[in-house]
Amino acid sequence: MGRRQNRYAGYRSFSYLRAGEDYTPYDLPPEIDRVASTRVAVTEAQEERVWQLLDRYPVISLHEHADLMPLRSEDVMPYTRQGRDFTGYEGLSVSGLDCVFDNLMDGTTLITSSAGWKWTDIIHDLGMRLSDIEHQDFVVRAGRVADIERAKREGQVAFIPALEAATAIENEVDRVDVLYGLGVRLMGIAYSEANGLGSGLAEATDGGLTSFGRRVVRRMNRLGMAVDISHCGDRTSLDTIAASAVPVFITHAGARGVWPSRRMKSDEVVRACAERGGVIGIEAAPHTTLSREHPRHTIDSVMDHFTYLVDLVGIDHVAFGPDTLFGDHVALHGAFAAQFSIDDAHGAEGPDDPAFPPVDFVDGLESPAEAFPNLVRWLVAHGYGDGEIGKVIGGNVMRVLGEVWR
Repeated sequence: MGRRQNRYAGYRSFSYLRAGEDYTPYDLPPEIDRVASTRVAVTEAQEERVWQLLDRYPVISLHEHADLMPLRSEDVMPYTRQGRDFTGYEGLSVSGLDCVFDNLMDGTTLITSSAGWKWTDIIHDLGMRLSDIEHQDFVVRAGRVADIERAKREGQVAFIPALEAATAIENEVDRVDVLYGLGVRLMGIAYSEANGLGSGLAEATDGGLTSFGRRVVRRMNRLGMAVDISHCGDRTSLDTIAASAVPVFITHAGARGVWPSRRMKSDEVVRACAERGGVIGIEAAPHTTLSREHPRHTIDSVMDHFTYLVDLVGIDHVAFGPDTLFGDHVALHGAFAAQFSIDDAHGAEGPDDPAFPPVDFVDGLESPAEAFPNLVRWLVAHGYGDGEIGKVIGGNVMRVLGEVWR
């Protein structure tokens, strides 16, 4: 059973252009059932309830990359450097999603530089994706709560551009306005490396939010752009929460109390975020939200973080930002290890420990096409009520957006 009555009519990215003439084509993966990912077991009656819940409540992913990566790993770099990423419209059509915060390729858009996070590259990436989106009417640009509500009513998916870090603005605070004008409605402070705003997870010393970082947070608040601290160090995270006049998001992370990696958030940071009204989205990118109870990274590992965080701060402050894409996410991490600073950001703990075997994909949460139906199946199978499920699949995010967006 799939999502009912959506407006997807079969559009494929850049079909208005000629492959081989207007751009170099690459072999891309299937958007549905790329691998044999496990569907959470539920009864027939529970499956009906799953889709009733997906239809009844707003369904929002706080963090995805809803584009396609090439089938062959050797094609990842030239595909990315071409600056033309294909959106997974077909996969989104069966995802149950009403709204996706899409983080583009931000730091890995390497059109003009091999180091990433360049202003020109990010603007190119954003403009190219939005150009393609303008040629169809299933995925629609959104920037207000009413846009998300309208998309749900009309069987569409609201597309909200986001950036994982503000690195590309350099020391130009007015570039935040430019990004807002181009549709960006959520932005992180720092990624792995420190920038002019604050420190990321790769830094041994976290100096906290800088004076410029405070100016940027104020500007984001005044514009109505949500703040994300997913990749910030602890001190920078706490400073940002305190500096913001409105709640902030941790769009994609897990609990350090479950898995002692820098990439996870400390109890102190999560509590501070929740006390100011914010929300944490649970991450599911490969080899991130591990747990000792479920050492092979699957939906069960991910949900160990969910249950821990619900116990820690309450169900009103937890959501999902699975951080999935269409294609081989593990290979992508390998290709962009330098830009992601993966080893430094995660610390010594991780899949190199023989007790935690590396995986080819996160079973049960492999792509945007399957993530939310499977998450709701898991919640239904584990006895969560309708109202609780409605909060974590979108209601909590809508509440915060209502406070943040102008």
